[in-house]
Amino acid sequence: MNKQKNILVCVTQQKTCERLIVNASEYKDEFDGELYVLHVAKNSWNFLDNAKEGEALEYLFKISKSVGANLTVLKSDKIGETIADFAKNNKIGCIVMGASPDKHKENNFFDELRSLLPNVEICIIPQT
Repeated sequence: MNKQKNILVCVTQQKTCERLIVNASEYKDEFDGELYVLHVAKNSWNFLDNAKEGEALEYLFKISKSVGANLTVLKSDKIGETIADFAKNNKIGCIVMGASPDKHKENNFFDELRSLLPNVEICIIPQT
């Protein structure tokens, strides 16, 4: 029996996040839920004045649309809490995110989300 789950994809302002959206769209079919794509930018980041980052977000917006999802961009210095609030408000059952490229202590995102959302499945898509 298939339990319906809404899925959230967490992206950065990089075109390579396309793979996360595409992978999550396959989960969407499996879980028969809605697909959400979210980018949380720190308040100090001015990505709209950065042509490369703005272009990447526009590209990810188009990819999101092509799989039936909307890309939401939020600004917050509390990225983990903002993602958790978004997940709770949209009844997310599964979060899809990319693996961190290195093991710096700042990359403890998984642990933070796990503690904020203990009942939400978190799927890490490895880098290719």
